[in-house]
Amino acid sequence: MKFKRKILANGMRVITIHMKDTPTVTVLAMVEAGSKYESKDNSGISHFLEHMCFKGTDKRPTAFAISKELDSIGSHYNAFTSEEYTGYYAKSAPKHLSNLLDVVSDLYLNPVFDEKEIEKEKGVIVEEINMYKDLPHRHVQEIFTTLLYGDQPAGWSITGTAETVRAVKRDDFVSYRAKHYVAAATTVIVAGNFDEKKVMKEIAEKFKTISHSKKDKKIKVKEAQTEPQVVLETRPTDQAHLVLGVRGFQVGSPHSPAIRMLNAVLGAGMSSRLFQKLREEMGVGYYVRSSYDTYTDHGVFSVSIGADVTRIEEVIRAIIAELKRFTTELVSKEELLKTQEYLIGMMFLGLESSDAIAEFYGYQEILRQELKTPEQIIREIRSVTPEKIRAMAKRLFVDKNLNLAMVGPAADEAKLKALLKF
Repeated sequence: MKFKRKILANGMRVITIHMKDTPTVTVLAMVEAGSKYESKDNSGISHFLEHMCFKGTDKRPTAFAISKELDSIGSHYNAFTSEEYTGYYAKSAPKHLSNLLDVVSDLYLNPVFDEKEIEKEKGVIVEEINMYKDLPHRHVQEIFTTLLYGDQPAGWSITGTAETVRAVKRDDFVSYRAKHYVAAATTVIVAGNFDEKKVMKEIAEKFKTISHSKKDKKIKVKEAQTEPQVVLETRPTDQAHLVLGVRGFQVGSPHSPAIRMLNAVLGAGMSSRLFQKLREEMGVGYYVRSSYDTYTDHGVFSVSIGADVTRIEEVIRAIIAELKRFTTELVSKEELLKTQEYLIGMMFLGLESSDAIAEFYGYQEILRQELKTPEQIIREIRSVTPEKIRAMAKRLFVDKNLNLAMVGPAADEAKLKALLKF
């Protein structure tokens, strides 16, 4: 599977991935604009702007006009906002590619920001915020992020707060968009079955009005931790939801392959160490997982679980014991091989569709990374040795880097903090 990358005269980047035997095509427009580009006063505006782009353009004046047109060609479409980027995509049969490009470019370039729609959408987003707060397994993730990064963009919620959302005005959208939705910060990805020469001409034409202004930068994340940290939010829940984790490295770090392999050995699949220990052996919870998330200037390694409220201390000890084990024991060759095959298999299963391929290359490009093919990633996976995993564990898993966030019934914070040591 080969890709082509081109930078247009206006500075906008284009990636095309031709997939001859795929019955669909996906158009994805991504921009370097997310919650880490915001200020305290406009927290959540990246996400709100994503919503408003679907509320109408000059050519398609209502949300219904946009959805009706896309539905009429059997399209799957949506958008997403993260800490560092926002994306808009539509997927359909190859014969509808011109329609997809026209709609995606239109909502990306020409949102009208109708004031009545803005006021209505405030209620929608506030309820979205309330929904996430009502889901303790989701809410604890935001608490954990705030514990790590505090009152800086990396520590704020992507959706903002009810207060910042209600305070947004039309001029705020116009100003924020002018600072970030510019050619040099935009990447358009097309993946699927299409005529490559024709599609490049269409992209250049559809996006010819994009702003050439200079892109505003984000504030660099400040990392500061000298001892273990704990934050608890008391709720009368039947389960305690907790996240335990440490600081990692930025995206593209040479340490990433070893950490991702460690993460997979620990929490990928039902044969992983965490699943076997906490669910099968101890029977303390239904879900348990580990994750390693990387950003342009920081990273986070964490373990999440919803557990029996009477056994929280036991759960924390078990998780820390599993992490410490990586620093003292070498992963066996058998377990390493099983995990490598799992990661490779999951990667290919996740890349079966045109939208998945578009996102695969789009994420790499929008974070300013070298574009790696699945074959290159396989070589990285196979290059990780037990010795590299142990060396990386020793760097990650040290007492002062430990952080614990929990949502659930009242607990003794000092007692839990005392458990945070290897």
